[in-house]
Amino acid sequence: MRIVIVGSGYVGLVSGACLAKFGHEVICVDKDKGKIDKLNSGEIPIYEPGLEALVKENVAAKRLSFATDLKGSLEGAKAVFIAVGTPESRRGEGYADMKYVFGVAKEIAPLIKDYLVIVDKSTVPVGTADRVEEIIREINPEAAFDVVSNPEFLREGSAIGDFERPDRIVVGAHSEKAKEILREVYNPLNISKDQIVFMDPKTAELVKLISNAFLAVKITFANEVADLAERIGADGIKALMAMGLDGRVGGKFLHPGPGYGGSCFPKDTKSLEKTGQQAGSNLTLVEAAIKANSGRKARMVSKISKALGGKVSGKNIACLGLTFKSNTDDMRESPALVILPTLAEKGARVVAYDPKGMEEAKRAMDEIDGLSYADSSYAAAEGADCLVIMTEWDEFRGLDLEKIKGLMKGNVIVDLRNIFYKERGKIRELGFQYTGIGVSD
Repeated sequence: MRIVIVGSGYVGLVSGACLAKFGHEVICVDKDKGKIDKLNSGEIPIYEPGLEALVKENVAAKRLSFATDLKGSLEGAKAVFIAVGTPESRRGEGYADMKYVFGVAKEIAPLIKDYLVIVDKSTVPVGTADRVEEIIREINPEAAFDVVSNPEFLREGSAIGDFERPDRIVVGAHSEKAKEILREVYNPLNISKDQIVFMDPKTAELVKLISNAFLAVKITFANEVADLAERIGADGIKALMAMGLDGRVGGKFLHPGPGYGGSCFPKDTKSLEKTGQQAGSNLTLVEAAIKANSGRKARMVSKISKALGGKVSGKNIACLGLTFKSNTDDMRESPALVILPTLAEKGARVVAYDPKGMEEAKRAMDEIDGLSYADSSYAAAEGADCLVIMTEWDEFRGLDLEKIKGLMKGNVIVDLRNIFYKERGKIRELGFQYTGIGVSD
């Protein structure tokens, strides 16, 4: 099948490369000529494990290509996926800026000759598919097409595996013809019939929002349990682990930390909150999670300050990890964007290092006095009073802590991801003062 994907960002590029691997002929279209030129020269604009090799493999096999011309790309296509950004609108929190999605709909409308399935892949507010259909029919009333909602559930850092081995594929479609084409798109996955879940477009759009909101609530619950455990002298990590062994609960997303971030959870929880408010059906649990997560970063600053005796002014703090999670270079809504500038404002000298997120971090935290960057974990630790683990990169788990101890001026470790939770006794034997999340010992 010939498939066009409009948008060559994270979702578009991963989806395009994976669909090409399935054997489809995929063209990723983007208005940004500079981005397309880079992709055509083999340069990948984002970091995602395995993506560079997958793109190059399918470009070499002539199953994947990149272009700026939407009209030429649509010739002979059966499906076009809209995978452009839906950033927060200037109208405020919870409102998505839909100009890119609706702009693509306006571009596609006059180009439709034969029957075409238009697939909303971007994360969008409920009702977007209906609006896309209205836009196209206003411009081209005679066009033969269907609009389908097919939300993505890709985790940054493991997106290729998620695409190739999905828990479920959600398809919001009214017509049988559109459903059949989506079955054909995903047929090479060889998944069971039950894994493709068909519904109407509004319900499919809702599935995406409630899935991410539920996970955000789950993370928030784990964070609050961890705070409680610290106060009462319990081990919150073991308590959450034991609870997660219950099949009704599940252990995923029950790991406390500095708060959720990224491109999905913050935006999708606010979008769902706004949808509820507009419908007169407030989601108080989601609203509480948003509020709790907003204050989580400030509490992490207090935790670091307490570990340093109640004062960060004049202290040298090494921060390992900047991205909102490991295995990505994504800095969007990362806890580091709040915690590091706050520490610097309070008079600390912060030196940061991240395996993949340094350039994005420098752009996001440009010209903050008191914040500098190192080219390795050990360089960051040199002369530090305190070492803060901000992101759970595997390379931090393998640090030579005796070497770190020799490099640091102080002996404080604040582990906001609990990567040393099981080894905290040994770490203390080395002479460190160790503080984790959810444990008081």
